[in-house]
Amino acid sequence: MIEAGARFAATLRSGDILALDGDLGAGKTHFCKGLAAGLGATDEVTSPTFALVQEYLSGRLPLFHFDWYRLDSAAELHGLGWDDYLDEDGIVVVEWAGKFPEMLPPTAIRLQFDLAPDGLRRVTVTRP
Repeated sequence: MIEAGARFAATLRSGDILALDGDLGAGKTHFCKGLAAGLGATDEVTSPTFALVQEYLSGRLPLFHFDWYRLDSAAELHGLGWDDYLDEDGIVVVEWAGKFPEMLPPTAIRLQFDLAPDGLRRVTVTRP
């Protein structure tokens, strides 16, 4: 997943929003680690499950990494400055994006992470 994220990073432009969904352990956070590495970030990438958002500013584009898993309502996103992040020059990545799909712009690139019975992970990308 890290290698896949690093390769995917080469396709990204400032303003891209990635909406990630998939079960626990499907590879979302490892994919984000690869994204950061592919963007040239030198920061250690950790899951934002408890912080809710992590910022990685050391790469060719800033990476704003959200995790909506622990949020109970879309209203909580406003307190995190969600709308401001959407206006930033950088990449916004949201894990558990399916919790509040109405908060995502129609331009969001959707990535579905699936863990196959044989242990392989599959990512399905849907671009607008």
